Amino acid sequence: MNNIHKTAIIEEGAILGDNITIGAYTIVGKDVKIGDGTSIDSHTVIAGKTTIGKDNHIYSHAAIGTDPQDLKFNGEEVELIIGDNNKIREFTLFNPGTEGGGSITRIGSNNLFMGYVHVAHDVIIGDNCVFANCATLAGHVEIDDFVVVGGLTPIHQFCKIGTQVMIGGGSVVTQDIPPYCLAEGNKAVLRGLNLNGLRRRFDNREDINAVKTAYKALFESGNPLADTAKELHENENKYVKNLASFCLETKRGIPYNRK
Repeated sequence: MNNIHKTAIIEEGAILGDNITIGAYTIVGKDVKIGDGTSIDSHTVIAGKTTIGKDNHIYSHAAIGTDPQDLKFNGEEVELIIGDNNKIREFTLFNPGTEGGGSITRIGSNNLFMGYVHVAHDVIIGDNCVFANCATLAGHVEIDDFVVVGGLTPIHQFCKIGTQVMIGGGSVVTQDIPPYCLAEGNKAVLRGLNLNGLRRRFDNREDINAVKTAYKALFESGNPLADTAKELHENENKYVKNLASFCLETKRGIPYNRK
């Protein structure tokens, strides 16, 4: 049984699951699908072709699925897909994709988006991430799993952030950040490994040591990055291989202090 406030507007065509709560003065558009157990607080707008999974909590005054802020957008059919168990706090803004970027913005599960976070068009976000207040993701940004982005941090369009990255608050990210790394600054540069994150999620100490050795070879040895990454890509350790692959595939470059 759903609990929908009498002042909420649910347009004809919207599809609602079971045990959904919708607060006062919230508007749900005709092309919206909402999964079981999701709560939507007051004064929220959910528009466009937006699919929301199960057990999410969207807090008041969020704007979800409204038109992308891209001057090339001309009313094409585009989409926003949100997974399960996300917390989307007050005054957040999530936009769908654009035709030029694949037409879909896709957000995974178990993420926390604090107040005033903006997720722009064609962004791809994995699972178990935290975006602190006023983090701003420009168009076409890709975020892997277990990423933490500090408050007041903008990430430039087309940047890619690897798994288990931590970005310090107030940073300005204009290049790709490899997996397992800590980045900070204006403009953000690598400051080392996200060791706290690695200790939580790696299986053993040997994996952490392998990544430490690879990090030093890639970013502190003074050797050419591409050559070192090619060598490390043959490493049997899956985490080292993942780090090397990211370095070989980067499009915007990696911000480290070259010796």
